[in-house]
Amino acid sequence: MELNYILILVALWLLVAAAIWRAFIYPRARRKRLDNTSFPKPWLAILRRNLTVYKSMWPDQQAQLRKLIVRFLADKNFEGCAGQQITDEIRITIAAHACLLLLNRPTHEYADLRTILVYPSAFTVKRDSHDENGLVSNSQHVLAGESWSNGKIILSWDNVTSGVRSFRDGQNVVLHEFAHQLDHESGSSNGSPLLYSKNAYASWAHVLSSEFEALRRASTKHRDSLIDEYGATNPAEFFAVVTEVFFEQPHQLEQRHKALFDELLNYYKVDPREWQHQHKQEHTRHAS
Repeated sequence: MELNYILILVALWLLVAAAIWRAFIYPRARRKRLDNTSFPKPWLAILRRNLTVYKSMWPDQQAQLRKLIVRFLADKNFEGCAGQQITDEIRITIAAHACLLLLNRPTHEYADLRTILVYPSAFTVKRDSHDENGLVSNSQHVLAGESWSNGKIILSWDNVTSGVRSFRDGQNVVLHEFAHQLDHESGSSNGSPLLYSKNAYASWAHVLSSEFEALRRASTKHRDSLIDEYGATNPAEFFAVVTEVFFEQPHQLEQRHKALFDELLNYYKVDPREWQHQHKQEHTRHAS
């Protein structure tokens, strides 16, 4: 009887030790190993070519981004759809833009995300819709990207490369869909991601709800806006859309929506204006 009791205690101790190792020791050791992994030169060439602001970032930001990319690629599975082949070009390009949203912030590198599905071009999905009488109809939608709360993101490679070619037009499907993933981290997709303090939520809610309503009014009257009218769909889409504008058109956003810019600046902990200013200086220097 006493021997059985000892065996039970040993088994319980081993289970606790295994749980501690799995939850704390192994992840830290694995992260340390990944952070000490050198960034392959072919990857660096892709990063420089397909994330145009990379060359204008501070050296410590560049180093941090490379580490985040290595962690990201170690944890996420890429799957090609409709004949799309997954290459390093695809993996590094998507990872670089996704990890741009994580710089300088406490992060778990999209812990709930497991799989990125990549189509060669825009893909079609079926959706049920309800009219004002409650009748349900099935319709098809052509999408460039989609973010799910069950650990998946879908992207069109054509649309990803379109965003790569022009990082100043406020249109970037990777930034958009991964902003949705940040939104999911709060437990619901409502345009309010996890913030850094309880006090921050009041200011966030006031500014973003005011800007969202202003965009809705502008959209119904078909007035031109810096912020794409798709952001007027709901608060979750608004957050994703303004994330695109914040990173790609920061000067314009600051000038026309100062309070909104400040909220995003406080949340993302980077200032994309610096990268554009540095890029402009480098372009002028090379041209002279």
